[in-house]
Amino acid sequence: MTRSPAPATAPHSSKPRHKPRLKTRRMGLWALCLALPIVALMAAGVYFINEHWPYRYSNVEPLLQEVFASQVKIGHYHRIYFPHPGFMATDLTLSRNSAPDLPPLGTASNLTVRGSWLDLLLLRKRVRLVDVTGLHIVIPALGSSANREDFPAGSSADFGGPTAVVAELRIHESTLDIMRTGGNRYSFPIRQLVIHNLQKGRAIAYSVDMQNAKPTGRILSKGSFGPLNAKNLGATPLSGDFTFAPVNLHDLGKIGGTLSSTGHFHGALAAIEADATSNTPGFAVGSGKPTPFTASVHCTINGLNGDVIIRGVDAKTGATAIHVQGGIVGSPKVTNVDIAVIGGRVQDILRPFIHDQVPIAGVVWLRSHVRLEPSKKGAQFLERLQVDGTFDVPAERLTNQATEQKLSAFSQRAQGLKSPTPGPAAGDQASSSSTDVLSSFNGQARIRDGVLSTQRITLQIPGAAVDLSGSFNLRDRTVDLIGNLRMESDISHVTTGFKSVLMKPLIPFFKKDNAGAVIPIAITGGPGGYKVTQNIAHRK
Repeated sequence: MTRSPAPATAPHSSKPRHKPRLKTRRMGLWALCLALPIVALMAAGVYFINEHWPYRYSNVEPLLQEVFASQVKIGHYHRIYFPHPGFMATDLTLSRNSAPDLPPLGTASNLTVRGSWLDLLLLRKRVRLVDVTGLHIVIPALGSSANREDFPAGSSADFGGPTAVVAELRIHESTLDIMRTGGNRYSFPIRQLVIHNLQKGRAIAYSVDMQNAKPTGRILSKGSFGPLNAKNLGATPLSGDFTFAPVNLHDLGKIGGTLSSTGHFHGALAAIEADATSNTPGFAVGSGKPTPFTASVHCTINGLNGDVIIRGVDAKTGATAIHVQGGIVGSPKVTNVDIAVIGGRVQDILRPFIHDQVPIAGVVWLRSHVRLEPSKKGAQFLERLQVDGTFDVPAERLTNQATEQKLSAFSQRAQGLKSPTPGPAAGDQASSSSTDVLSSFNGQARIRDGVLSTQRITLQIPGAAVDLSGSFNLRDRTVDLIGNLRMESDISHVTTGFKSVLMKPLIPFFKKDNAGAVIPIAITGGPGGYKVTQNIAHRK
């Protein structure tokens, strides 16, 4: 009997059990060979990053001191690794480098510094973003001992910028306070200030959105600044464009109106050349009537102390052009300007000061010097205003028709003419002709404490002339003037009817130099009740 052969698969039955294990061992060996360099590379990277990590506290502190030009203390700090390397900090306190023992210069609530892994691996000294929230800087009053201690001579070198590039510095929801003598302050809320390419020795590009302190209004500006000249800060170049609107003029005193302005500036920090245009649709002083007012300005501004030299302001109200030159200088600021009006309209000039109808109208020539004292607690605009000037209204007329008719009738009597008898037709003729009576009005005047006063005002109409001195109150528009009325005719023509008969015996007493009558008069009263009377008692 033939023995059957052993199954062919018997010798190979053990191989499937040993091959996968060997393959697994080989794969594990290969993975280990590959992993070891990766782990070594990662370890080297960790060591490299740890050794060159720019956002550790010891590196962060000098960076912040360079960015803020101050000593910086951080309340809380932690690093950020992903998605961007950097750090976050809270509760920052800023102190002057030159005076660390003085009260803090400012504080900040939050700070984020962000870089990039590429810059970090290439060892580039570059920070992509410094973001500051809730920065509050307090500057002592200009000229005070605290200001001199905080900013001693030469301290401008501290503001040169960091040695590393800060691609973008962003400051928002912050406040700049400039203290004033007496404890008050000017506060400038800063919605956002963005500075690009901040680095020592380089010019920066900036944009700012902030509120002005006084007068309040929003400032939007874009431009460039620098590079900073540490040895001569005033020589640092800058340029840009701005809008300033809406500006509340009431903050300057008893002035009404909302101004909007746009402009451009360039030059050096101590001598910034600025050109701007402004529009105030409802300009008024006190209770005056709101009046459109536009202006174009060319001035030089000292960015170190805030002095403004006005090279020229060409303003327009109604049909009247006004030219202004002067300055706003000193600490506190005092305004001194010279104003000229050549062939303007007197009603345009008076309208912003008077609530009701202006009393006179006509062409005017005006030259005056205006001084506006610094704003003091409780002091109104008219109390701070001082004006000295001369004026000439060669052909003015009264705007009140009834008063104009009386003036016309008086002019005819002063010439020795018989006044027309009012009748149905004659009355119409008299009414229309009375508006044609023109007079000249000129003299010198000054304004102090809201009162316009004069030592000489001359009013001339056909047949008569009046020399006056006295005052006009700009607040309540009351008048108190005295002087002499000179007429071509005698005193009996001052009045009519039976009164003129009674006045005839007095003719010799009022006649001088073989001319007509010379009569002392007084002009008094207020709106709705102005009157001209004979000042027989020669009140002075």
